[in-house]
Amino acid sequence: MSNCQLYLLTPPQLNPEKFKPLLVEALEAGPIAAVQLRLKNVTDLEICQAIEILKPVVQERDIAFILNDRPDLAKKFECDGVHIGMEDMPIQQTRQIVGDHLQLGVSCYDSKDLAMQAGESGADYIAYGAFFPSPTKNTEIRTPVELLKWWSELMELPVVAIGGITSENCKPLVKAGADFLAVINAVWGHTEGPAQGIKEMLKSINEAEQE
Repeated sequence: MSNCQLYLLTPPQLNPEKFKPLLVEALEAGPIAAVQLRLKNVTDLEICQAIEILKPVVQERDIAFILNDRPDLAKKFECDGVHIGMEDMPIQQTRQIVGDHLQLGVSCYDSKDLAMQAGESGADYIAYGAFFPSPTKNTEIRTPVELLKWWSELMELPVVAIGGITSENCKPLVKAGADFLAVINAVWGHTEGPAQGIKEMLKSINEAEQE
C-alpha cells in the first residue's frame, strides 16, 4: 500500500492576513503534500491577494500550492498546479493554459467514466467524493468506498478522496487505497486549532496503514 498523504484545502472564505498564521500552524504540525486555495464567491482581486500572501508560506516549505478553478491565475502567479471540476473548462483547454509543468487535478465525483476521461485527457490526479456529508459543500453525491478501491487497484494515476473526511471516518478510505485525503473542516474547524487537526488526521492515517 502506498503511503497516504494529506491534501489541505483552505476554507471557502478567509482573510489572508489573519489566516496566514493559522496556515503556518497547520503546515508546521506534520507532513502535508499540497495546499489548495479554494475560495468561493470572491472577486479576482481577493483571489490574487490571497495567492500573494499565502503562496510563499506553502512553497517555502516545499509543499505544492494548488489553485482551485482558475488556470489563468495559476499560471500568472506561478502556482504549482490547478484543480478543476466538472462545471469548469475542458481539461485539454486547461492544460493549454497552464502548460506541461503545472499539476492538473480534476474532480470526478462518483464517476468511473469521468475519471478515465480525465486520465486520458492529461490529468495528473483525479479526486473522488464526497464520501461523507460536508459542512463546506452541499452535495447529494455519496461516492462509495468501493469506487476508490476499484480505481487504486486498476489505475496508476493518483486519487484524492474528498468530502467530510475526519480523523474518525478516514480509515476505510486509506485502506481502500486513497493516495491523498483532502481535508478542510477537520483541520480549520478543530476545537483545539489546526495543528491538532493535522496531528489527529496523520495519526489516523498511520493507524489505518498499520492495521
